[in-house]
Amino acid sequence: MNRRLISLATSALVMIGAVGVSSYITQPAYAQESDEQVNIRVYKIASPAVVSIKAGKATGSGTIIDAKGLVLTNAHVVRGTTTVTVILANKQELQGTVIASSRNNPDLAMIRLNGVTGSLPTISLSSSPQIQVGQRAFAIGDPFGRFAGTLTTGIISRIDLDRKTIQTDAAINPGNSGGPLLNSKGELIGVNSNQISSSGREGNIGINFAIDVSSVQEFVTAVQQGRIGVNNAAPVATKIVLNGVPITGTLTSADETLSDGSFFKVFQFEGRAGQKVVIDMRSTEIDPYLVLFDPRSNKIAEDDDSAGDSNARISTTLPTTGTYTFYTNSYEVGDAGSFTLNAKAVNPNPNTAAISAANQPVLRVGAVLQRNGTLGDGSNVLARDGSLFETFSFMGRAGQVVQITLSSNEFHPYLVIFAPDRKILKEDNGLPSGKNAAITLRLPSTGTYRVVANAYDKSGRGTYRLVVRGVK
Repeated sequence: MNRRLISLATSALVMIGAVGVSSYITQPAYAQESDEQVNIRVYKIASPAVVSIKAGKATGSGTIIDAKGLVLTNAHVVRGTTTVTVILANKQELQGTVIASSRNNPDLAMIRLNGVTGSLPTISLSSSPQIQVGQRAFAIGDPFGRFAGTLTTGIISRIDLDRKTIQTDAAINPGNSGGPLLNSKGELIGVNSNQISSSGREGNIGINFAIDVSSVQEFVTAVQQGRIGVNNAAPVATKIVLNGVPITGTLTSADETLSDGSFFKVFQFEGRAGQKVVIDMRSTEIDPYLVLFDPRSNKIAEDDDSAGDSNARISTTLPTTGTYTFYTNSYEVGDAGSFTLNAKAVNPNPNTAAISAANQPVLRVGAVLQRNGTLGDGSNVLARDGSLFETFSFMGRAGQVVQITLSSNEFHPYLVIFAPDRKILKEDNGLPSGKNAAITLRLPSTGTYRVVANAYDKSGRGTYRLVVRGVK
């Protein structure tokens, strides 16, 4: 060994002696690793035991906690069904039976996998209660039901002892629900359950919650002792009639809860395509929050404060005929109190032109659909940013090429087209001109397409011209 290496080694020994040999060598090995090494090691330890779950239209994540095939997840992922499909990390698909689920807090469920051969990889529940703000946190799951095995990292941002939740800034998106929140040892310290998002906004914004491991352990023990069974009945909805007498209700701790622990009630009404509805929820005791779902259980609107003060209002044009469901909720977790609810139908604004299914025009080759309209009073309001919009529908066929233009001399146009399955196909922001937005695309399937004439921001108001042309 050369003199330089000897000198370095000697210096290191002196430093160890200065801080105390025992304190140095008993420091956990993982604490001496680089961030990158910890990330890799945690993923190798835990990812084989993280699964994707398909429960009807719902998707989520789960954690194998027993080698014989017990999977822990959120109750809201499996609610309404007793049989699910579970995809293991190695892509193997197994059928699972929901053997236990909670109706209220904690939002947890247990699945038993069928047809398990051999021993499955597992994740251990952390036995240490010493979870601290600032410590590292790791989430693994299947965000949006499309990206199985995704690892995100962050820290513990807050611990709520009253609600037994852990707040983290590790990215948790729809589809991550039910997956594990892990410590640096690869142990489960929580079950990812939900995030807070601004009105109309989907996806992670850094305020995410997990059910803490103490609640998880209590749930697992209760299941093992047979004290918790399946409680998968869908929430009972109260039927109402549009333009009926306003309803007075109260949110209490006896109500069902969302994954964040907030109370809610469910209401349903019959609506028809092209009908404009306005739903108001008002209260002086809670901060009202509304969420509206179409007959296919797709969320089409939500709102927090559009009715002034802290009151909620949804104003939208219904896309199809059928039974609509909406949740009356409180923005703040745990809030209880009375509210009034008023749901009414108003005649669609002629400019809105949301055409009923029976009268939707068929866009043939060479055909041109033209609409002159005005964004203003009576237009729909996009909950996400407060911008105004109006919708138009047409029947298209698979393989057909269409050209769509939205132009205005009075506001900056924004154009969007939705496929028959209600997924966004394409959008254009009208840049750089700020006066014209244009989309050209080949339609992927035969069915009803929806075109949205939107303003770039909430200040956009004025007249516009929409043209949809069938090219070939």
